[in-house]
Amino acid sequence: MSQTIDLRSDTVTRPSAAMRSVMHDAPVGDDVFGDDPTVNRLQATLAERLGFEAGLFCASGTQSNLTALMAHCQRGDEYIVGQEAHTYRYEAGGAAVLGSIQPQPIANQPDGSLALADIAAAIKPDDVHFARSRLLALENTIGGKVLPLSYLEEAGKLAKSRGLGYHLDGARMFNAAVKLGISGAELCLGFDSVSVCLSKGLGAPIGSVLCGSRDLIKDAHRWRKMLGGGMRQAGVLAAAGLFALEYNVERLAEDHDNAANLARGLAEIAELRLEPVQTNIVYAHVPAARCKDLQEHLAQHGIIALIGPKTRLVTHLDVSATQIQQSITAFKEFFA
Repeated sequence: MSQTIDLRSDTVTRPSAAMRSVMHDAPVGDDVFGDDPTVNRLQATLAERLGFEAGLFCASGTQSNLTALMAHCQRGDEYIVGQEAHTYRYEAGGAAVLGSIQPQPIANQPDGSLALADIAAAIKPDDVHFARSRLLALENTIGGKVLPLSYLEEAGKLAKSRGLGYHLDGARMFNAAVKLGISGAELCLGFDSVSVCLSKGLGAPIGSVLCGSRDLIKDAHRWRKMLGGGMRQAGVLAAAGLFALEYNVERLAEDHDNAANLARGLAEIAELRLEPVQTNIVYAHVPAARCKDLQEHLAQHGIIALIGPKTRLVTHLDVSATQIQQSITAFKEFFA
């Protein structure tokens, strides 16, 4: 059987031989003491690249986002967030459980945005009956959709005019930047903090970096310690992130092309309904009665996918254009 094709997520990527080599050779120190040179270089490199004063290397996107929320908000505060946002829906309720921060979720629009009128309506008045509105948190990309610069600017103006902080869950922000043809700094302009994942499309095995002002990162550093994020000789991990930033950002366009080709091929199958594709995530609506058999059929052809009525298929650096065509063929054979 040919090499397995894993379409479950862009988190399944494995470090290349070149990435493993720089990890092996990375100079290290004790990051809890602040003297791991590779961690320090990663933090400074990404912060400068995105236009922030400082960065903080975290074990995961969940930890990076949570340290940001806890640095922005105090006990009894709230953050405004989308119903479909990762920080609200897929991070185990950490803000509420560990930060005593109340989420105020509002509906995402079809394009992934939060309507400005809905944001404004969700901001609480200064009244003892209410949690204090402190932060607006957006996500870009969200469900593979790119929030445009004009919207980000307007949302930021609204947040600032109402005294809110402005955080970006930018787990896939480089996908958004590549799609828009702009720099990461342009995409992050106006945000007070941004969390960037290194272990999705960028291909590192672990890690996210939180960027923000020096004061915010100082607070976040304390929360990271409390959350168990002091990783000591973490330079071997940070080196993978530095390699990813140097070599794996521009190539995200290949993943976008592969996702578009996958969607075009699957759209030729009458029983499937495909949603528009912008970056590296394809959503295909599959008849519920066919899901189990389809998943088994794909597995027999070396394709791993999480098949359901709304199936998410994700392209990444370990899936080639040839494998995309193989996947399309396997889908078509099943439905033929």
